[in-house]
Amino acid sequence: MARIGGVTIPKEKRVVIALTYIYGIGSELSKKILKEAGIEESKRTEKLNDEELKNLREIIEKKYKIEGELRRERREAVDRLKRIECYRGVRHKRGLPVRGQNTRTNNRTVRGNVRRIAGSGRKAAPSPK
Repeated sequence: MARIGGVTIPKEKRVVIALTYIYGIGSELSKKILKEAGIEESKRTEKLNDEELKNLREIIEKKYKIEGELRRERREAVDRLKRIECYRGVRHKRGLPVRGQNTRTNNRTVRGNVRRIAGSGRKAAPSPK
């Protein structure tokens, strides 16, 4: 069971894919890290020896911001925007799209699929007898 940065990476997958389970490491960064560590991308995580795991752990934890540190940094950046009440901060506060997307029709992802149109939620008219 390999743990890197507080995350248990899956042992049955290739190392290049398994590293992407760590928050802050994508496929390109994973390839770069493996090249630096001198490990083949096709190798399975369970086939890594202790020396290779130790080397990976050192490279990742010393050079890159991952998991809690990265999440904290991103949260602080958003909180700062909210605190200074710039346009992006206000959009974050209201739960609306931040990067200029259209909001008239296509913003269900950010709002949480809330349908705000006339007639929605209205009781059905009584049927004539």
